[in-house]
Order: sequence, then structure tokens, then C-alpha cells
Amino acid sequence: MLILAFDTATDVATSALVSDGEVLGERASRAVTVLEDVDALLRQAGAHTRELEGVAVGIGPGSFTGVRIGLATARGLALALGVSVAGVSTLDALAAGAPGAVPVIDARRGEVFVLLEEPRVLAPDQLELTPGTVCVGSGAVRHRSVLEAAGAVIPPDQDERNVPRARFHAALAREFGPAEAVEPMYLRVPDADKTTK
Repeated sequence: MLILAFDTATDVATSALVSDGEVLGERASRAVTVLEDVDALLRQAGAHTRELEGVAVGIGPGSFTGVRIGLATARGLALALGVSVAGVSTLDALAAGAPGAVPVIDARRGEVFVLLEEPRVLAPDQLELTPGTVCVGSGAVRHRSVLEAAGAVIPPDQDERNVPRARFHAALAREFGPAEAVEPMYLRVPDADKTTK
């Protein structure tokens, strides 16, 4: 199965083209260039859009705008190409790239999105960790001093484990279906909704 996967929920957007578990190409850039990355991946692999059998997209949590860009792109591609879509948690993909580590994504406003037993949003100093726990992701990098003071181990800023790589979205994608059925994972109410209530 030829799967196009991408995640735009964090500051570093990733995309990958995966055929039956084999990564044909992978890119990291920004959410606004995801379609350019898709085009480059297909050209690099010598593949055509008509060969795609599915799209795996990161559903967050992360940047509200980034999540929306990813979902809108997945829906547009699904409609144009007639393929099904599977949503994959950005936290799950981050965890798959760093087995045994706790994924921590920057949630801005002094908070992080974290996957423990379940996805949660909280202040980094409220994260209860066993000393020596490895934490990965943009939230771990941004709040390094707080988490290290609590006994966490954080990989270097540029370590690839700190980015939810799209190859893991493809590997984790299970339930492909209509694009409009894929829902975002926000974990908190967007600021725009707070001001309208």
C-alpha cells in the first residue's frame, strides 16, 4: 500500500511517502509548504498521485492552525485523488519514534501536551516523572530546564526524536475512511471559541 503521510501540528512539519512499510522519502519543513513537500516526495520516488492508496495525517494536539492546515490538506487530497484518510495522534507518532520516552509537545501559554496513560494538557512543572525518564518533543525542548529539574532526560534540541516524523504516522495508520470523518485532537478549547462565548 502506497501511503502519503504528513503532520503539520508542530513547528516542524514532516511528510513521508511509504510503500508497504518501506520509506521511499521523507521531508521536514513548515506547515505552509506541505503540498510542495508532497510533490517533491512523489517526484523523488518516481510515483504518481494516482498510485496513492491512502493518506495518513497528524490530528494533533499541537498548533490549532497547524492541525487545521494538515486536516484541510488531507481532505483536499482525498477529494481530488479519491483516496481514504486515517488520522494519527501527533503524540502517538512522537512516542513511536522514541520508544519508552514520554512525548511532550509545546502547547504555548506555558503548557504542554503530554501522553501518559492518556493525552493531557498541563503546565510542565505539574508533570510528575520518575527520575531518568526520557522526554521528547518540542515541549521537552522548550521547557528543558523545568523538566530536567524534575529529573527528566531531554535529548539535544536537534535530535530527530524531538520531531513527530511522518513515517511513524504511516506505520500507525489503521482505520482509513472518508476524510471528513477524521477529527482533530485539540485537548483544549481554541482561543477563538473562548472569546465568542
